[in-house]
Amino acid sequence: MSTKILVVGGGLAGTIVANGLCRQLSAELRSGSVNITMLGTSDQHLYQPGLLYVPFGKIRESQLFRNQRKVLDRRVPYFIDPATKIDCDANEVSTESGKTFKYDYLVIATGSRIRPDTIPGMAEGAHWFYDLDGARKMRDALDAFEGGKIVVNVNAPHKCPVAPLEITFMLQEHLKSKGLEDKSEITYTYPIGRLHALEPVAEWTSKEYDKYGIKSETFFNTKSVDPAAKTITSEEDVTLNYDLLVTIPPHNGAQVIEDSDLGKGGWVPTDKLTLNREGSDNVFVVGDTTNIPISKAGSTAHFEADATIDNIASLVTEGRRARDYDGKVFCFIETGLDSGTYVWFNYTTPPNPGAPSQMIHWFKLAYNRLYWLSARGLL
Repeated sequence: MSTKILVVGGGLAGTIVANGLCRQLSAELRSGSVNITMLGTSDQHLYQPGLLYVPFGKIRESQLFRNQRKVLDRRVPYFIDPATKIDCDANEVSTESGKTFKYDYLVIATGSRIRPDTIPGMAEGAHWFYDLDGARKMRDALDAFEGGKIVVNVNAPHKCPVAPLEITFMLQEHLKSKGLEDKSEITYTYPIGRLHALEPVAEWTSKEYDKYGIKSETFFNTKSVDPAAKTITSEEDVTLNYDLLVTIPPHNGAQVIEDSDLGKGGWVPTDKLTLNREGSDNVFVVGDTTNIPISKAGSTAHFEADATIDNIASLVTEGRRARDYDGKVFCFIETGLDSGTYVWFNYTTPPNPGAPSQMIHWFKLAYNRLYWLSARGLL
């Protein structure tokens, strides 16, 4: 009987897992003893980190998308049929079309979604870059901006832990390039008592913000936005005026996770070493979908996917797991429109941002071009 591997989610993590398993289990796929199937929500694969550049006109929209069928190994049947119920007791997934897919091994890679609608007034009064429509609107707002107060408002949880820092640095340099630096001020808000969840990154950020005169407001948990008055208010009763509000909206996991009672907020309780769903040895969780308290980043998804590939392939061929995931994360940080730095860390090694340089910015731009090889699991 054929071993059925089902991947739910066609983003970066799910695509890398499916492609990597095809390479490691090529003989089994040829013999028919293994089959791999993917369920997704779109025929297009989006390079999400590229959205950061859209508001500044630094990337063409056509560079952000590829046909998912061309990114995915041809040996993997791909169904654009969103999952509506995941039953880990029955080992089956139900879909929007009414189909049921059985599995022996399941990979949940359903990602995350922005929820500006959960904060009154945010959807109407704020701009963001976490989806294409939002990034386009932010670009239009920046084109029309002639100076004033910009608030960069960070909410939790959110994916890409350094994106709030990047957008702030890029905004500062954009204002300078437009001759608006002396007519504008940027205030950055964060929900806890420092500028980033990771203390070494927060300390580095504080020094960098001081260089550029970027203001900050910590312990700012957003309560509401008043688009008419152009104010944003926190649960701590602090109100800030703005002329342009850029927000990092709060995120939830996929609706199917909540509908399947797999995790509050759409985050699946996951063993941080094995990446198994807690209580399910044949269910793996990768990417944003986990509740592991580490960064929800593209590199996290990639490193988790690599460990999951090794483990599922080993379980299929040898009946045992291969290795643990060590919590590795690597993030480039744009510190302007032509400079950058990076951080890497894992469960035991804290991050240590280095001095920004143009060379590291070029490295990130190169990776933007190489992303499609990464999605294919070739990097």
